[in-house]
Amino acid sequence: MSAVTSAGVVSPAAANKGCSAVLTTSTAESFTSQLLPPKLLPMPKGVTPRSQDYARWYTDVVRKAQLADYGPVKGTMVIRPYGYAIWELLQQAFDRRFKATGHVNAYFPLLIPMSFFSKEASHVEGFAKEVAIVTHYRLRNSPDGSGVEVDPDAKLEEELVVRPTSETIIWSMYKQWINSYRDLPILINQWANVVRWEMRTRLFLRTSEFLWQEGHTAHATAAEADEETRKMIEVYREVAEDEMALPVIVGRKTEAERFPGALDTWSIEAMMGDRRALQAGTSHNLGQNFAKAFDVTFRTEENEQEFVWASSWGVSTRLVGAMIMAHGDDQGLRIPPRIAPIQVVVVPIYKEEDFSRVMQAASALAAELEQLGIRVKLDDRDNMSPGFKFNDWEMKGVPVRVELGPRDLDADTATLARRDTDGKTTVALDSVAPAMPALLDEIQASLFQQALDFRAEHTHTPDDYDTFKELIKEGGFIRCGWDGDPATESAIKAETKATIRSIPIDENPTGLRCIYSGQPAKHEVIFARAY
Repeated sequence: MSAVTSAGVVSPAAANKGCSAVLTTSTAESFTSQLLPPKLLPMPKGVTPRSQDYARWYTDVVRKAQLADYGPVKGTMVIRPYGYAIWELLQQAFDRRFKATGHVNAYFPLLIPMSFFSKEASHVEGFAKEVAIVTHYRLRNSPDGSGVEVDPDAKLEEELVVRPTSETIIWSMYKQWINSYRDLPILINQWANVVRWEMRTRLFLRTSEFLWQEGHTAHATAAEADEETRKMIEVYREVAEDEMALPVIVGRKTEAERFPGALDTWSIEAMMGDRRALQAGTSHNLGQNFAKAFDVTFRTEENEQEFVWASSWGVSTRLVGAMIMAHGDDQGLRIPPRIAPIQVVVVPIYKEEDFSRVMQAASALAAELEQLGIRVKLDDRDNMSPGFKFNDWEMKGVPVRVELGPRDLDADTATLARRDTDGKTTVALDSVAPAMPALLDEIQASLFQQALDFRAEHTHTPDDYDTFKELIKEGGFIRCGWDGDPATESAIKAETKATIRSIPIDENPTGLRCIYSGQPAKHEVIFARAY
């Protein structure tokens, strides 16, 4: 994402620069040493407190911060520029890593022949209730002149599925492209939209149409497919934790929670502010299922015919929702600096007689920050009061606000407000820009640590099922033993609405007993209620 100039214009010179530079000057240290205690901010009008109604708070923040709005078709959303800018920064963070690991981008059609979905039964079963179908290819004017209608003579010979995911159409193409071991591996990623007909929707988290990336790879051996599956879930963990400041648990899914058609599914699971779990990304080892369904074989080095091994992996715009719920507060968003469209906002405060002097200083400061590769915005709106602007930028989660008025200029100082702590400090004006990269890094680390501490506080290890049930009502993660029996998993879900979110990569079932049956545990797992 390019830097935003003082006039709000994107600057190519500062493109792709984040906030990773660290300055160890005394001016950087002054930011933390002079912080005042957090102040009580006024509640922005129209935002429901989280403690009162978390779901309503979430929707209020999404709309008040101008991230997204509801589309005219039920279940769809319009991603507004500010929300899309966050998604673009996430895209770039992922795309850099995909390409660094040898992947390339391509694009496949939105419309998929119905017959393709008949070739992989378990895959179809997983999406059967969510697919949208195209049956006709033409409209005509209504005979009564009231508008247009479907032309009954324009029925398609074969109905088309609107892409819910692309395994089927991609593997139909891989059949054409793969003949020998020399054609492998294929490491392709697609940035696209998909449609899954959701009945109960929530902006970013669950909508009928959403944006995502889906990687689809083809390999010569089972070991390569497994390595790819694990490699990409690590890429997801890295982006979540390093860019989004979102601590996640990496682990495998149970058979009941796996992706339809997969041999194994890995996920990253995050805890939201209401203590519910959110699956933030998945990576699937598809084995040879899709290769067999589409008859995709290759000639090995030993001149034998073998089915191809596969993986697929994806994250979506639901990550924007994860960011909101993991970091947001009653004042609105709190965006980690590395994915913040605006990292610093400069708010000039003036009366008419001070206008030129204050604006000149504010513009100069914004330009200096931009030269450092910081995404900065000069709020020069002259029809808004400073108080309105403060609340507006707090709602939008800008990490740092710089307030600059005539008194500040008289004293050669500026006032800084941090969104992660809501603390204010007064610093020397000439120290603001040099120390800003270090401050942004500090805020990034602060948000991660706050989320990590919150997860630790609400992760429990009960000794018996009665305690388990009480803790699940309060929310949070429960780490406990599971006997590996799907019937046990199903019974717990039916009784508590909690599911096994993950068999964590660091599991240690030694000595554990199943929380439900009391039998020796086959796995240590994470239970939670989830989105």
